[in-house]
Amino acid sequence: MSRTFWLASYPKSGNTWFRMLLNALALKDGESFDINALRRRDGIASGRAPFDHLTLVESGLLTFEEADRLRPAFYRAQAHENWDEDEDDDSLSGVRFVKVHDAYTRLPDGEPLLGGREAAEGAIVIVRDPRDLAASVANHNGVSIDRAIGQIGNAKAALASGTKQQDLQLRHSLLDWSSHVASWLDQPDLPVHWMRYEDMRRDPVRHFAEALAFAGLTLPEAELARAVATADFDALRSQEAEKGFVEAAGKTNPRPFFRRGRAGGWRDELSAEQVARIEAKHADMMRRLGYEPVGGNEAGESS
Repeated sequence: MSRTFWLASYPKSGNTWFRMLLNALALKDGESFDINALRRRDGIASGRAPFDHLTLVESGLLTFEEADRLRPAFYRAQAHENWDEDEDDDSLSGVRFVKVHDAYTRLPDGEPLLGGREAAEGAIVIVRDPRDLAASVANHNGVSIDRAIGQIGNAKAALASGTKQQDLQLRHSLLDWSSHVASWLDQPDLPVHWMRYEDMRRDPVRHFAEALAFAGLTLPEAELARAVATADFDALRSQEAEKGFVEAAGKTNPRPFFRRGRAGGWRDELSAEQVARIEAKHADMMRRLGYEPVGGNEAGESS
């Protein structure tokens, strides 16, 4: 039986890059790295198709609240699902890393939406400087940076929450950025290993190794270095430019998913006023994570 670990983050914080590293690590001899061939066994917590398959319920017939009430049992069942040996690999055998953008929330009766300890053994939580996050969210959603700042500061933010057409994913609550991060770091149900996107960019082999060790995987440094080189950000951008990226398909305002990948790019993308707005909202969590507010002094004059 697989051991499940959540790979949790606010959107555009490095979750997909981490999954690309896992995919590169799992390559067998002779296999080519493909950004559109992520491990099928892992998936995303909000995926509608796996939910329908395991619950035997057509989720499109449910209200958001009705689907939420079934989600804890779904995750517990998914954690005990057997996978075909053909889908296993030598380096990651027995471990599933399931992407999740949901904040760690509870149902009205107090039950964890994500099923608690019976659904996963722990969580790797990736965080990112909200000043860089704002620019990345703006690009991804095709909106202005000002609007993106409002989105990451919205306490009621949610994805796949529209009612005009059925999304491929179930509704998942984000909360605002600070509350999202706090929900994962402060929940009492699961052990957490949290890591900063910026540290991953600075020393990917070391921090990738630490995250894998948290999940009980100890691998030779040479293997990790090969995975990092294979899933280099330039390689991801090149593949996306050549053949597209399936997880970005269907966006109303298509822009590159793998954009800059920089840490600190906010300094030449955000105005002083925009930086001040982000810091006013999120200063406490920023300091907790080691992102020191600057009061807008290091920002440019325009976005």
